[in-house]
Amino acid sequence: METRYIVDEDGKRVSVILPIEEYERMVEKLEDIEDARAADKVRAAVACGEDEFIPYEQAREEIARRRTAKR
Repeated sequence: METRYIVDEDGKRVSVILPIEEYERMVEKLEDIEDARAADKVRAAVACGEDEFIPYEQAREEIARRRTAKR
């Protein structure tokens, strides 16, 4: 990977320049990690009885009802 740095007047690295493909890969990987952490939180809440799963269709109906009620 070709990484270049921008330095300040003291020679301290303050920014990095990298190929856009590498940047996009890193962002995608971070999003995957965030998704996995969110899923872990949900599983833990369900396991502790703090939350529950509901069927997809039920969730869609509830969301639609709430949107309609706001209008």
